[in-house]
Amino acid sequence: MLKISNPYTLRTEIVENVTRYFVSFKDGQAIPHEVEVSRTLYQEFDAFRRDEKRQQTSFGRHIEHSELSDGTLYDRAFRKPDSVDDVVIKRGRMDAYRCVVAELPEIQRRRFVLYYEDGLTYREIGAIEGCGTTAVRSSVEIARAKIIKALQV
Repeated sequence: MLKISNPYTLRTEIVENVTRYFVSFKDGQAIPHEVEVSRTLYQEFDAFRRDEKRQQTSFGRHIEHSELSDGTLYDRAFRKPDSVDDVVIKRGRMDAYRCVVAELPEIQRRRFVLYYEDGLTYREIGAIEGCGTTAVRSSVEIARAKIIKALQV
């Protein structure tokens, strides 16, 4: 479905207990205009706006927005979605992991994150920090051992 946005803006104004209705829009040269319209015409514009919003909501709820390829169909057929229990357990593990990583000394934490989460090599981390690969590898391995020990409890 093509997303078409409503080019009109509606507003009302009450002056001396009389309601006036206005429709604002931009013309082909992007010059804004505002026109006073009758109540009936205003209601038609408003009905159009509500209908458009209803259609967009329906599209968002009922139409699939993912790509259907052989790979995605295969994944759907053979991979079961995680249960609520599994999701909660994974989230708890990730929270525990983040807490343990946050408690590491700054250098170890930084090197561990650069290696495991950002995917940099020992050499790249050493170049960033101005040290050798042996020092980086040692820091990462010590941090990894601390994390494993803390999470085994």
